[in-house]
Amino acid sequence: MGKLGFIGLGSQGAPMARRMIDAGLDVVLWARRPQTLEEFGDTPALIADSVEALAAQVDYCALCVVDDAGVTQVCDAMIPDMRAGALIVIHSTVNPELCRKLAGRAREKGIELLDAPVSGGGPAAAEGRLTVMVGGAADAEARARPVFETFARTIVHLGDVGAGQTTKLVNNTLMAANLAVAHHAIETAQALGIDALAFGKLVAASSGHSFSFDVRARMSSPTDFRHGAELLAKDVHLLGGTVGNTADYAALRDTAGRFLNAALQSPDDTLLREGQEL
Repeated sequence: MGKLGFIGLGSQGAPMARRMIDAGLDVVLWARRPQTLEEFGDTPALIADSVEALAAQVDYCALCVVDDAGVTQVCDAMIPDMRAGALIVIHSTVNPELCRKLAGRAREKGIELLDAPVSGGGPAAAEGRLTVMVGGAADAEARARPVFETFARTIVHLGDVGAGQTTKLVNNTLMAANLAVAHHAIETAQALGIDALAFGKLVAASSGHSFSFDVRARMSSPTDFRHGAELLAKDVHLLGGTVGNTADYAALRDTAGRFLNAALQSPDDTLLREGQEL
């Protein structure tokens, strides 16, 4: 595939890039903050002076920046300088419609684009066991799969561009709703005089067990999850903008809100319903 670029060396992106480098891939990095690149000083990775300089020399570029604005800014700088036949992969969790618009712009230059948000966090990235949700052309997904396999255990092709983001948003909204259910179960058990640790041990071996229950059981209070709640609330909002106010979405949103509002210490339990900015 030639040289591969990576932009977005945060808590999840950095170990993803490291796994690509350790697998022997020819990687070029760029970061807005030079100190972000210091941990790659012991690797053969090349450092680009700008997004444009990186774009001009790679056949593949992965993006793992924070939000829609960051993805747009990088793609605006990158697409004009990438050569035809190159591939852009968006690992960020962003609006599916943005990915479709960027794919259209890239296609005009002969560039393919995949949306491929990831799930698992930094530790899973470092251990090569992320989940990748892929939207885009099947031949582009097949081309990118060997790269994904350097940091992922589960790779699922879900449809056209935007399908990966849509699936990630539904999954994250489901997690938030499950956290709410787990929270109410723990609170109910404690109100009945059941020790929280004993209850957690029991559920871990019983039919009520879930990943979200384990996450909630480790918290002393929902506010321990404030940063995670901010990210999940963003995704709940994005899903609403994608699917509209259907009855099924409203049920998920309202259930999720019962936990997210507590985690964010929002005095208004209609935070998600009204779509306020966090």
